[in-house]
Amino acid sequence: MNDEMTFEQARSELEEIVRRLEDGQTSLGDALKLWERAEQLHELCRARLDQAEERVAVLLARMAESRAAAATPPSAE
Repeated sequence: MNDEMTFEQARSELEEIVRRLEDGQTSLGDALKLWERAEQLHELCRARLDQAEERVAVLLARMAESRAAAATPPSAE
């Protein structure tokens, strides 16, 4: 599996595999190979989504910190 493949590329290939499996014209041997490839692509998509979720969590935490800092009045010394 190509770790440089984007989420969109993996999803597109996965969708094509699903179409091929659903059309019923694939031999058993080819269907098994396609299924194995689909599992690899699913794993890659899941990893990309997990990475994106982590980035969003970091961005949300930063935004919350910025808002909290902006809402905190300066201390009088």
